Amino acid sequence: MTHPVDVAVIGTGPGGYVAAIRCAQLGLSVAAVEDDRPGGVCLNWGCIPTKALLRSAEVLGLVHRAADFGIRVSGVEANYAEAVQRSRRIADSRAKGVEFLFRKNKITLFAGRGLLRARDRVEVVGASSTETLEAKAVILATGSEPKALPGVRIDEKLIVSSNGAVRNEQLPRSLVIIGAGAVGVEFADVYAAYGVRVTLLEALPRILPIEDEDCSKEVARAFRRRGIEMTTGAKVASVTPGGPGVIVETDHGRLEAEQVLMAVGRAAKLAGLGLETLGVQVERGFVRVSPRMETSVKGVYAIGDVAGAPLLAHKAMAEAVVAAEAIAGRTPRAVDYANVPSCTYCRPQVASVGLTEAQARASGRDVTVGRFPFTASGKAVALGEPEGFVKVVADKGTGEILGAHVVGHEATEVIHEFAVGRTLEATLDEIVSTIHAHPTMSEAALEAALGALGQAIHV
Repeated sequence: MTHPVDVAVIGTGPGGYVAAIRCAQLGLSVAAVEDDRPGGVCLNWGCIPTKALLRSAEVLGLVHRAADFGIRVSGVEANYAEAVQRSRRIADSRAKGVEFLFRKNKITLFAGRGLLRARDRVEVVGASSTETLEAKAVILATGSEPKALPGVRIDEKLIVSSNGAVRNEQLPRSLVIIGAGAVGVEFADVYAAYGVRVTLLEALPRILPIEDEDCSKEVARAFRRRGIEMTTGAKVASVTPGGPGVIVETDHGRLEAEQVLMAVGRAAKLAGLGLETLGVQVERGFVRVSPRMETSVKGVYAIGDVAGAPLLAHKAMAEAVVAAEAIAGRTPRAVDYANVPSCTYCRPQVASVGLTEAQARASGRDVTVGRFPFTASGKAVALGEPEGFVKVVADKGTGEILGAHVVGHEATEVIHEFAVGRTLEATLDEIVSTIHAHPTMSEAALEAALGALGQAIHV
């Protein structure tokens, strides 16, 4: 059967479902194609379930230090299987929410694998039938999948991916995590909270290597206090079954653990889409796109992880709106890739936007840096969350905010003040001229800006 539509969206993750909804809002008829569940990896196997698990770990940590708040607790039982089941219920409810939004916006959902047969034709291969979509425009939003090291096979038993880890209800006694980016440190946080002996391996000189160096050091100190072992600058030679489960050989020595978690990055899901036949240009494993998110083939667009770094859900959503509005004949504002916030939800959380201090100095700018520790924040201390700081990097002459970095409780919420500020081209003077409520975690942003101007009050 053939179905004529204005737009066919292949993939319904954060990029795909937002693109479909925005197209529908603009009066276009839309078909969405999904071979798993609506919501994609982020909603079903990534962002949402991992944050649910991190919340369970956070609550467990609070219970263990309840005495600090004048509360005596005894007989505590931490059931990790129930935490996983809770995370699955949350993911399931969010997937149903996407289905509701599709119905609300009159978007037709096709279950199956989408294949580009022509610039304007998508074949949907389902479990029992094949259907064809004739579309005036196609949006590719198939997302990404976990990568493994060369020669290492992820079996989701001894060697697991992040997708598998969110489903495992049984904890290993010991775990080696290969890769200490956002995914690696978040799972290290969860597993360590439940008593697993965790070792983080990172090939680069520090954990969270894309973050500001001060942020990486702060998280490393917090992890050491919690007993998480970390080895940086470590090259993995092999990962093989053996010992208690798996043997990991590195240039720093041998490690044995019941399980290994691969957190070495993700690769765009492009295989089998039919890109080669159409001549869609791919560079370094990602689809090449214009600022309007159009590929090298007119009428075919790509958004989210398939369109390249950063591989973040909120970046995919922003690209989705650009693509939808371009298809509808509007003139969308291009995505500002220099102002995409980066967030890591371990304890303490890490969030950043813009340039690190090292990047700003390397650019040749005359830089000023302001830093405010949460130990000096009344709200943070009252909450029992004094770890971390707010750091702002600015141009010394103009006060332009070049970058901002937050480590600490709800850092991922605090960062948006700086993201909005950079969009509006705010300066340090405008930040400090804005009255911040007291006591709040966010007033640390004001204090950091004051520090960068040499006007620090509370430190």
